Amino acid sequence: MLDPFAVARPLASLFARRLRRLRPRTKTSGTLIGDVDPATLAPDATFNFQCNLCGARNGATLAQLSRETPSCSGCGSNMRFRAMARLVVHELLGRDVALPDLPKRRDIAGLGLSDVAAYALPLADKFAYENTWFHTAPQLDIANAPPERFGRYDFVVASDVFEHVAPPVARAFENARKLLKPGGRFIFTVPFSLEPETREHFPDLHDWTMAEHAGIWRLTNTTSSGARQTFEDLVFHGGPGTTLEMRLFSRAGLEREFARAGFARVRVAAEPYLPFGIQWPEPFSVPMVAYAP
Repeated sequence: MLDPFAVARPLASLFARRLRRLRPRTKTSGTLIGDVDPATLAPDATFNFQCNLCGARNGATLAQLSRETPSCSGCGSNMRFRAMARLVVHELLGRDVALPDLPKRRDIAGLGLSDVAAYALPLADKFAYENTWFHTAPQLDIANAPPERFGRYDFVVASDVFEHVAPPVARAFENARKLLKPGGRFIFTVPFSLEPETREHFPDLHDWTMAEHAGIWRLTNTTSSGARQTFEDLVFHGGPGTTLEMRLFSRAGLEREFARAGFARVRVAAEPYLPFGIQWPEPFSVPMVAYAP
């Protein structure tokens, strides 16, 4: 006969070890939880989570977690930043480990496209990861990526970048795939809708300038056929005159872009992971992972 205690003891030991890993280093209010379904928690119930970027322990309610609102008392990270780092580790190593607790893996090469310091710095500490920028060194324009970088990376990260790439954006998706080794991962976010099609704000953009006059920003474009266009209803991310939104993607449009670029498949990575303070209450603008063939 099977001894029930022979089964219970290892399970209890496993639970105890996991509980110790999640125990706050400093006192926080709320219930300590593992990886549970957010649907089982009341919206105003406080729980504790560990920031997988800096290791800080935090208390929050589900209502306090959002894509862009800072929710870590240590590094000020929001849910999107934590999700990007969690996906890098989970996709490459097959497990969930906070970056401060992860052994260094210099054999894994990564590339960032204008990644924020909150996750760029800990990724660089653990992996052979380089962050790049569009306007400054180390520089990389994903729409015109240099061929000498192709096939070098196990992962590429781009969070809220591709909505700012000048059209045609298809070349950026193709270059992201070319940067990856076979089987590499493209960890990706953009704001997107559930509409059938992506909405290009400036589909005929060719020879263009942008200027501000009397508090109004205007984009002036000359199309490839010589037609003149003027746009005034501009959307900026980060304040007027900063990073111009070129399009609002749709989820279906993104899936088509990944397929046309030659990715083997793509998945919508909307799964919650409350031990790191990650949950996605809405089905739009969530992370995606594309897999190189």
